[in-house]
Amino acid sequence: MTEVTPERVRAAYAALGSADRARILEYYSEDLRWLVPGNHPLAGWYESLDAFLELMGQTHKLTGGTFRMDLEAVLVGEDCSADVCRNVALRAGAAEASGSPYERMDYPVFHFMRWRDGRIVEGRDGLFGDSATAFSQFWAPFAPDGTRRDR
Repeated sequence: MTEVTPERVRAAYAALGSADRARILEYYSEDLRWLVPGNHPLAGWYESLDAFLELMGQTHKLTGGTFRMDLEAVLVGEDCSADVCRNVALRAGAAEASGSPYERMDYPVFHFMRWRDGRIVEGRDGLFGDSATAFSQFWAPFAPDGTRRDR
């Protein structure tokens, strides 16, 4: 059994950022389940690694590749990990100076992950207070003026 360590959690994030499926499979199970909270088009359960990777692709498309998760803290247990990331992004096409929650993301996100045989089998995003509202606004299909935008 592969031990869950802070180094393994960090390596899982690095693998995800690599877009190398073979490397990703070292840390994420094919039958991964992942929950994204909120009231927006990306919210809900993702029921496979492919679905999760499609979600990650959408986040990069909608942000013009600016989306990033800066890992700030990691806790581990026997078969689980918890971490806090600072998620930062700018919606594609938004002005660099925009401070609108519909266009700029910059707040902490909590992740809780279950591990089995050295791989993540389930993950859940967590947001607290005003960050939960801002997260839903950021991924909403609306511009700051209320007009509908293409996803």
